[in-house]
Amino acid sequence: MGDEARCTATWAGRTSAGRAHLEDKELVFRGDFRLAVRLADVTSAEAEDGWLRLAWRDGSAAFELGPAAAKWARKITHPKSLIDKLGVKPEAQVLLVDVGDEGFVADLKERSGRVATGRSRGRMDIIFFGAEHRDDLAGLERLRKSLKPQGAIWVIRPKGVKHITEAEVLTAGKAAGLVDVKVARFSDTHTAEKFVIPVADR
Repeated sequence: MGDEARCTATWAGRTSAGRAHLEDKELVFRGDFRLAVRLADVTSAEAEDGWLRLAWRDGSAAFELGPAAAKWARKITHPKSLIDKLGVKPEAQVLLVDVGDEGFVADLKERSGRVATGRSRGRMDIIFFGAEHRDDLAGLERLRKSLKPQGAIWVIRPKGVKHITEAEVLTAGKAAGLVDVKVARFSDTHTAEKFVIPVADR
């Protein structure tokens, strides 16, 4: 998940070689020292001569990333929205099944004017399927029939619970004739797994 690079970092008068990870919510560096910077706290992110220079509420640091410095600076200052990360295009035909996150639904309808709920009317580009319990996963096989050959089903499930696990979601997807290709953070409480129809079956 995220971007990763070997680099040299300077922070609080110290310099170390190590590895930096840029995730959705933080940049983490591990070397002779460990540093975790919450992206929400960053007040500036600039790229200069291959260095990424960060400032936040109570500190600053620099990371020698080479050509990647400008890319990381853009990602920090212009983060992708959840809708972007889930690959929703304005022209996409989208089906929502048992997704109760009102903020997400509103953002989705703002992005695409072709959003259906409950039952599809034809084949869909993207299906968002809310599964709160392992028993819900039986619906995947039916939803596959409503998917365009190049489309995707995102299964949105609660994190860290025993009544529906990642392994159970992956097994259900395979049983429905799908392959898993990506995992994304959906919210503080939920994660999303992306499934597609195997190339050989399209």
